[in-house]
Order: sequence, then structure tokens, then C-alpha cells
Amino acid sequence: MRRSSFHNAVVTGACGGLGQALAQALIASGARVALVGLRTPVLDALAAQAPERCAVYRPDVSDALAVQAMAADWMARAGVPDLVIANAGVAGGFDTAEAEDLVVMRRMLEINLLGVATTFQPFLAPMRESGRPGALVGVASIAGWRGMPGNGAYCASKAGLIAYLQSLRAELRPTGLTVHTVSPGYLRTALTAGNRFAMPGLLEPDEAAGRLLAGVAAGAEHIVLPRRVGWLSRLLGLLPARLHDRILLGQPRKPRVGEAGATEIPGIEKP
Repeated sequence: MRRSSFHNAVVTGACGGLGQALAQALIASGARVALVGLRTPVLDALAAQAPERCAVYRPDVSDALAVQAMAADWMARAGVPDLVIANAGVAGGFDTAEAEDLVVMRRMLEINLLGVATTFQPFLAPMRESGRPGALVGVASIAGWRGMPGNGAYCASKAGLIAYLQSLRAELRPTGLTVHTVSPGYLRTALTAGNRFAMPGLLEPDEAAGRLLAGVAAGAEHIVLPRRVGWLSRLLGLLPARLHDRILLGQPRKPRVGEAGATEIPGIEKP
């Protein structure tokens, strides 16, 4: 699918760095945009840029009934979308030896993996029945390509997401809908603010959003942001596993929930 613009978009995680940049770009292009997230002031500020074309929603993306209600309301207001971006996600360090981290893993899987399917589900049949081209975009991560020490929950959630998107893409090939897997490296967002290790190829959210939307419009099924970090990850993956692991073990780990620099995970109480 190659197209010049999108007219009706749904963006989850619209109050985060990449999501906010995506929402701003779509609003600026003239699209109607459903802004889905949890930080009301940020969402309200985005909607104020084009109140006649935007609506704000605050469901938990892992809550199927809440997302279905959001989808029904948006389609009643604006019609069936031609772009759904499942961008909502959380990150954090993980240690299997710590019992409290099992809760973190469960919540990360609920948001990062289940939340994507929950986001797509209520739009899928209406988009197919519309007979118009449409795009479903899942924001995964390069971290889903290989497990990293201290990051097992996040890597598992993103690896599962990549596999899920592959399955959905195969199912939808006979239709006019396309499925796009986005694998960012390091973006300058709240999710990476607490990282204590080197982040090669760190990309600004605005630039990442522009590349993402251009890639989807051009029909790219796999979008890596930036591509050079994807190449670096692939090269590292060619190393013997023991050497690869030794290199990664030498890097500082991502902060766990409750540690300094950890990002908040909705649904988990702070210790």
C-alpha cells in the first residue's frame, strides 16, 4: 500500500514521546485523531490543536471492554479509521529471582502484548468491511530480537508482539489491510530517560514519528528506527552466544520498579 496521507487515525500511548509526536504529525496533516492515553493534560493539549477533529480517551489498553467502548465512540463520531497505531507500552528492569518482579512481568505483557491485540480487535471487522485500504501498526522494539540480561520481561513482551504481528499480517494478506511492525532502537523518551547504559543512534521522537508514518504510507512491513541500530543489532547477533552475552553482561542494567530512574508502570503500586 502506498498512500499520501491518512484521514482517520487512532493512536494509543499518545501522551508518550513517540505517541505524542505521531499524534502531532497526524493532527498537522489534517487527519481526525483519537488520542488514547493516561495523562489527561497532555492529551487535552494535543486535542486543543484541532478540537473539531480530535477526541481524548483514557482506557487501560489491556481492558478489552474499555477499549471496545472507546472504539465504538470514536467510530460513531468520526467513522472507521484507516490507521490504528498501537503504541502504548511500558519498560522496566526485571529479575526472576525477585518475587515482586513477577507482577511487573505480568503487567508488562498485559500492556505491551495483549494491549496491541485489544487495541486492534474492535476496529478490525469495520476496517475490513469498509472496503478501503487500512493500516494496523504495532510498535515493538529491537529488544524483541534477542533477550538481554536484566530486561527479560520487556524483551519477552516485544518478541511476543513481533510474532503476533507476523501472524496477523499473514491472516490479513487477502484483505485490503496491512500490518506494520515497528522496531525502534533508542528514542529520547521517558522510557529511556533512566537508562544507565550507552544508547547508540539515539533518535528524537519527532524524527522517529516522521520516519514511521512515511514507512507505513510506503507499505513497509518492517520499520526499524534508526536503521543503522538495527544493522548493529544484527551484527552483534552473529557473534557466538557466549561472547554476545559477555558483552551485554558488562553493561549497566535498566532500573527495576522502585529503583532510582525507573519508569512508572500503570497498574503497579510503588513500593
